[in-house]
Amino acid sequence: MQVVKMYTTAVCPYCIRAKQLLKARGVENIEEIRIDQNPAERNQMMAITGRRTVPQIFIGSTHVGGCDELVALDAQGGLLPLLQAA
Repeated sequence: MQVVKMYTTAVCPYCIRAKQLLKARGVENIEEIRIDQNPAERNQMMAITGRRTVPQIFIGSTHVGGCDELVALDAQGGLLPLLQAA
């Protein structure tokens, strides 16, 4: 299974929803980067993604986007193949 990395904050409901969906699809470990605890991480996230909002989700080297994009990817049947890609 691919490595999942997610930029999050402590009280973000979209982050919680995204984590729940990923766990439901078999993801056991999510590398969380808390941008509320480290402002430098927010700057890095913005430089990489061009976005300011959380969550920002990466599966392997693929930037999925936020929670809405993750849910849409799952609804289209693309999430599991991306997670299982070698």
